[in-house]
Amino acid sequence: MHFRSQRKLQGEVSLSDTLDSDKEGNSLSLMDVISVDDNMLELVDARDACVKVRRCVKDYLSPREAMVIIMRYGLDNKAPRTQREIANQCGISRSYVSRIEKKALEKLKEEFEKKEKG
Repeated sequence: MHFRSQRKLQGEVSLSDTLDSDKEGNSLSLMDVISVDDNMLELVDARDACVKVRRCVKDYLSPREAMVIIMRYGLDNKAPRTQREIANQCGISRSYVSRIEKKALEKLKEEFEKKEKG
C-alpha cells in the first residue's frame, strides 16, 4: 500500500527542492530559477475594492448620485463618461453633474473613513 501511494507522488516536484548548488555551496531551488510575475494578490485586492465601492454607492447614495458616480467612473462595466455626456443623457447641466459628483464623493469618503475607524 505504501508503494502504491508513493507511485502517485512520483511525478510531483516541489518548488523548494534543491536542483544544484553554486560555488559557495548555497543550494539552488526551482523557485530561484522560475521567474513568475504574480499579480494575483493585486487583482484580488482590486476586485475586492471594486465590490466595496459598488456596495457603498448602492447603500449610501441617492439614486441620482449613484447613477452619476456609476456612469462617471464606469462602474457599470462601460467606459467612464464625461460630465458633459452624463449631463446630455440626463437632461441637466454639466455644472449640476459636477455638484452631484462632488457631493456623492464626499459621502463615499465619509463612509470609507467610518469603516476604517470602526
